[in-house]
Amino acid sequence: FEAVVSTQSTGMQSGILHAEEKDFKTAFSYFYEAFEGYDSIESVHALKGLKYMLLCKIMLGAPEEVQSLLTGKMGLKYSGRGIDAMQAIADAGKKRDIAIFNQTISKYEAELQKDGVIESHLKALYDTLLEKNLVRIIEPYSRVQLSHVAETIALPYEVVERKLSQIILDKKFSGILDQRSGVLIVFDASEEDQTYTYALETISHMGKVVDALFKKAQKLS
Repeated sequence: FEAVVSTQSTGMQSGILHAEEKDFKTAFSYFYEAFEGYDSIESVHALKGLKYMLLCKIMLGAPEEVQSLLTGKMGLKYSGRGIDAMQAIADAGKKRDIAIFNQTISKYEAELQKDGVIESHLKALYDTLLEKNLVRIIEPYSRVQLSHVAETIALPYEVVERKLSQIILDKKFSGILDQRSGVLIVFDASEEDQTYTYALETISHMGKVVDALFKKAQKLS
């Protein structure tokens, strides 16, 4: 019995480490193995293993597979608020709905935020959902007020401004944030390409000027 518990504990830790490295496929395999071991000895840790398995499917962008994992005896045996919470998160991920996600976090706070592993990965999932929702809202516009974006997504103005700045800096969206007027100016692909070309030409010209100055300096010395 003790040997089984030790083996599954090691498997859980290995799964957690792989999940931290965003290798959720390998993490799932470790969690599944640990879950089977715990389940065979009726350990209370089996539920945690199952929840981590579901977490991996959600983080892999396969929330629809959560329900298939819970069909049959497995779902019945471990049904409860812990599993309900993971199913609700999977549903929010499937719908890519940040509002449903936030509602779920509030509703199942004890089940989701008191587990450090689940909480850390849900923060990453939240950032991804927020990014996708913001991009979807601003895509139709060439100019859009940040207040309108914040109102549409039902989040504080400061949160939206900070996230849009990050998206632009990470080059996941092309545009300029005019913080003084509170306006996002959106570039289309051709504008972005033209700006990039001008930037390269400027850098090339500056390089030639520097080379010429360097040669002159060498002659003077």
